[in-house]
Amino acid sequence: MSFRKRNIGLSSGTARGITPNAVGPTPAQPSAQPPSQPILGLRPSPVDGRQTTSTGTLTLDNLLAGHAGLVLGCSLVIEESGTTDFAGALLRYYAAEGVVQEHQLHVIGAGELWGKALPGLIEGGEAGEVKRREAKGEKMKIAWRYERLGEFGAGVAGSRGSGPASDKSAVTSATGAGTAPPVFCHTFDLTKRLVHPAISSINFIPLAPSNGSPYTSALNRLSNAISSSPPNSIHRVIIPSLLSPALYPPNASSPEHLLQFLHSIRALLSKYSSRMTAMITLPLSLYPRSSGLTRWIELLSDGVLELAPFPHLSDASPTATSGAATTQEEPPQGMLKVHRLPVLHERGGGGDNNVGEDWAFTLSRRKFTIKPFSLPPLEGDHEAQQGNTSAGPSKADLEF
Repeated sequence: MSFRKRNIGLSSGTARGITPNAVGPTPAQPSAQPPSQPILGLRPSPVDGRQTTSTGTLTLDNLLAGHAGLVLGCSLVIEESGTTDFAGALLRYYAAEGVVQEHQLHVIGAGELWGKALPGLIEGGEAGEVKRREAKGEKMKIAWRYERLGEFGAGVAGSRGSGPASDKSAVTSATGAGTAPPVFCHTFDLTKRLVHPAISSINFIPLAPSNGSPYTSALNRLSNAISSSPPNSIHRVIIPSLLSPALYPPNASSPEHLLQFLHSIRALLSKYSSRMTAMITLPLSLYPRSSGLTRWIELLSDGVLELAPFPHLSDASPTATSGAATTQEEPPQGMLKVHRLPVLHERGGGGDNNVGEDWAFTLSRRKFTIKPFSLPPLEGDHEAQQGNTSAGPSKADLEF
């Protein structure tokens, strides 16, 4: 006999706090958190996923152990022999890239005049330059009377749904946002000067002459600047012309001072391995690679590159033009030797396949290009040098 009242339905499980397919109360739904904004100028390495930043030179990024950039927490030394300043151009590209990406720059030893000489930014980069050349070439090919037909048909095409508005909506629906992905490596012009609001925030750290180490005050300022910065800020340490008598006091080249300074820089790179990189230039004319001090500088760095410019010749020699694949390309201006790359053996990742290879470099107004070096044809082979080969064997060649 049932004691339940009639015509009264049982309460549902949802009302009693019980889910239909589970026993117990319904768990609280976690609140959706907005995704964190990506940091400008960083991207994961294709080798092992470490965060990398650009050196401002696309061909140099491709040379760095397959990481397609300089891995955070690593340092790079660029040596140069002679009186040229190709290494200084690479260093300015590195600094200008940091300014455009809104990274914090710390220049040790040089003053504000060095920061005012950064190359100017080219809007659109290499892709924009190619499009402008193609558009200019198409404009020259089309007759002047048909030049405005494209604009006349733009309204008809837009009414059919294939105009600029529909293309923009298609891109927005496909990517989920109307903004283009951030640029990793920009293109700069050495004949122009960089104008950017972040230039005023460059931290210039002079070397104070003292009886002890001239690097002590610079290291303290650098360490305090990095430690007091926001945790998501990226820092670039720039040291131009290390041990140059024009920038450094006489006691700066003492091994007990210099090696302690480099050890401290390496300790900061290890402490802030996800926020800091460093690039140094060294004149080999004053401190050749055969000296013990230079060898210690190389051992305390993650990557070592050497620039050996060709001697200036009034007439173009076959060796000077051998690195260019075609006559339209600019001849190389020197050799680039890779002594060490930031290969992270202890943690895995990267490869040193480019060490020992023959590379040539060319510095033009808008880019620094590194490409493989190839020897020219033999002097006696005039047909190979001029590119004039006969269509077939001559009659004299067929006679035995």
